[in-house]
Amino acid sequence: MTVGQHESSGSGTGKHVGKWRYFHDKFVVEERYLDPADRRGLYRASVILVVAGVALFAATLISVLQADGLSAADGPVRDWLLGLRSNTLTAIMIFLAVVFGPIALPIILLVVVVAWGFAAKHAWRPILLASAMLTGVIISQIILQIVRRSRPPVDQMLFGIDHTFSFPSGHVLGACDFLLVGAFLIFSRRKNTRAAVWGFVGAGFGIFLAALSRLYLGYHWLSDALASVSLSLIILGGVIAVDTWRTARVPGERITGELSKAETPRD
Repeated sequence: MTVGQHESSGSGTGKHVGKWRYFHDKFVVEERYLDPADRRGLYRASVILVVAGVALFAATLISVLQADGLSAADGPVRDWLLGLRSNTLTAIMIFLAVVFGPIALPIILLVVVVAWGFAAKHAWRPILLASAMLTGVIISQIILQIVRRSRPPVDQMLFGIDHTFSFPSGHVLGACDFLLVGAFLIFSRRKNTRAAVWGFVGAGFGIFLAALSRLYLGYHWLSDALASVSLSLIILGGVIAVDTWRTARVPGERITGELSKAETPRD
């Protein structure tokens, strides 16, 4: 091989390595320093969320299968909402159902992930958000086919007839994952506790509206929405654990990402 050929080959290899390093730093690496107590707190929160989610989902599922317990409130809540129906309120609920529906929400998610991915130094968090949403879709579809619960009577549905299964609610699970996971990924990088509290309050309000719209329009039972919330708590706990494991470093631990090094304090 001539010297020119060797340099050309080395240049090509260098470009390949450079592209891989860019991909690694942009899409994989996002490391940050935390106090050891803060990192332990994140792991503890993830465990609490997963345990609470599993317990709530188990209680809801058992009550649905046995037609008692938590599911005993399904009928009364449905009857109460039927008495609240009006043209104005129906229009608002249809708008909410569309926003959190299987067409609009994926589009919103795509826009957020792409814009966030390009704007941020690292694309770790938008990728994690998209992964959490996809996980929720897969889990809900599996449970739907296993439980095979019927929806409320079709003559009570106000936005078209839906003969698919109802447990859990895909609309509510999608809203929960998008709002809860999104809030965590945004506010976990900020020191403003008040802003984080308000962020999660806003997420909770959005989840309440998404669930209310599905119950009001006659497509789900209350226990369907509770199951979705419980599943989202499990997913949120998993996201917190994975994000902490991948990004949280305490002083003395090695930072592997070149871009992350620029954000860490100098010793």
